[in-house]
Amino acid sequence: MDFASNLELLVREVEDHVASAGWDQPVRLFALVPTESLLAANPELADELGISAEMPLTSVEQEIEDALELDELLATIAWPEDVAGAIVVLERIVLPPSAESDLPSNDDSALVQAASDHPDRRDVRIVSAVLRSGQNLNALRYRTHDSADAVAVAPNLVARLNDAVASTFAD
Repeated sequence: MDFASNLELLVREVEDHVASAGWDQPVRLFALVPTESLLAANPELADELGISAEMPLTSVEQEIEDALELDELLATIAWPEDVAGAIVVLERIVLPPSAESDLPSNDDSALVQAASDHPDRRDVRIVSAVLRSGQNLNALRYRTHDSADAVAVAPNLVARLNDAVASTFAD
């Protein structure tokens, strides 16, 4: 089945869902499962969640421990074979390259504080969707342009994050 056909729709749907809860959220994780399999196992979900088998994939949010850092979280995940992909949503501070000289280099907590206080900081929500097949799609929403029509969506925007999510499907 061509799961990539509705990947953009899923990415936008998940990003919109997360955005509806506002900013300053923890990392969020979603499994992408074949809708047909999901409905076969749980037919009541069709009415309950308003999903139909016409959508090849459905996103299912996973409960995660907030205390884990992203790299620790991803290192603990092993998806069952029926999970076709995953979506990770996180928020980060982005600074222009010119800000590097203003940042401390030897203390992580001081670095985070300096980045948070920097006048040129930009908050961004990043969505990384990766299919087991290796296809990926990213979405970026800046807090300064906080509307659904300002979300950038394209493949390979955040390669390192995509690779980290893809590694959760490694044997």
